[in-house]
Amino acid sequence: MKIPFIYNVRSMLNRPATTLATAIGIALVVVTFVGMLALANGFRSAMISTGSPDNVLILREGADAEISSGIDRETAQILAAFPDFTYSTADVFVVLSKPRLNGSETNMPVRGVGPDAPRVREEFRIVEGRMFEPGRAEVVVGRGLVGRMQNVEIGDKLRFGQQDFTVVGHFEAGGGAFESEVWGDAETLMPVFRGPVYQSMTLKLADPASFETAKARIEGDPRLQVQVKRESEFYAEQSEMLSNILRFIAIFVTSIMSVGAVFGAINTMDAMVASRGREIALLQTLGFRPGSVLSSFMIEAILLALVGGVLGCLLSLPINGIRTSTTNWQTFGEMTFAFRITPQILLLGLGFAVLMGIVGGFLPARRASRQVAAVGLRRE
Repeated sequence: MKIPFIYNVRSMLNRPATTLATAIGIALVVVTFVGMLALANGFRSAMISTGSPDNVLILREGADAEISSGIDRETAQILAAFPDFTYSTADVFVVLSKPRLNGSETNMPVRGVGPDAPRVREEFRIVEGRMFEPGRAEVVVGRGLVGRMQNVEIGDKLRFGQQDFTVVGHFEAGGGAFESEVWGDAETLMPVFRGPVYQSMTLKLADPASFETAKARIEGDPRLQVQVKRESEFYAEQSEMLSNILRFIAIFVTSIMSVGAVFGAINTMDAMVASRGREIALLQTLGFRPGSVLSSFMIEAILLALVGGVLGCLLSLPINGIRTSTTNWQTFGEMTFAFRITPQILLLGLGFAVLMGIVGGFLPARRASRQVAAVGLRRE
């Protein structure tokens, strides 16, 4: 015979102070857990949305990032002439130390692009001002840098090398990593930075299904010493290391915090068992077996944890969409992105809360199930 579920609910409602205190402790752990996972998810989402599966990225053979790659003009011309592609852009890419608004220094990515770059990267669009004009010392700034860096407002001057470039517009790029960059004309920026060499080339496939054919054609050309990747896969790989580290920190930090929450649950459940000795004895007298008592107190502990989990998930929701920044370890440039909470992350938070309830409630529940009825009935 099972103890009615309503018995557990009423028991929690009869002790609102202790129930709320334990739930808040669990909620704080869930907020931290969800927040760290949202941070890792936001970074990864920004990187993945940076690339398109319809685009092919070309790097020097053996290079694992744009910053360490190099493609000469002749190679770029050969690649642009392949029949598999509609548009292409050969990019110059550097990171430069520039001041934030608070005065501290950070690495700002600067990209010189070809005239067809907006056609290759379809998410790109000017949201304020205008596009830079090829051949002129003008740049446009990604939305992610606005409000964080100095001299990025329209009309400001950014100094690269010995030359000043005028900011003429702000752009968006689907929330991806490009929004943390400054874009200008590749031919104008090239002599300012590394001389006559590009760092990467991005080409739009005429037929997205022909990627393998195009890859085999390019990598089989003896004139070219390059590697070919889908642009989306390249940026997903770039996010892997930091995303894994953030997820590890999330689990490590919340595991430490959860120890305190579990002890809180144990104390609460212990207090409940101690104060309900006569109740437990009465249940046993009515015929409820030890297994039913154990199950009933475990359900109560899980309910308590679920209240904390739901509270923690609700408290974490306001951080969704808040923008922050970190260093992209592949380019060493600063990258802005938004916390991204998904239903899967919230379910993980609830699952983590339930796990704390199970661990914290087991010993008190077992103690309740082993109580001798006669001893309980003698208690005041």
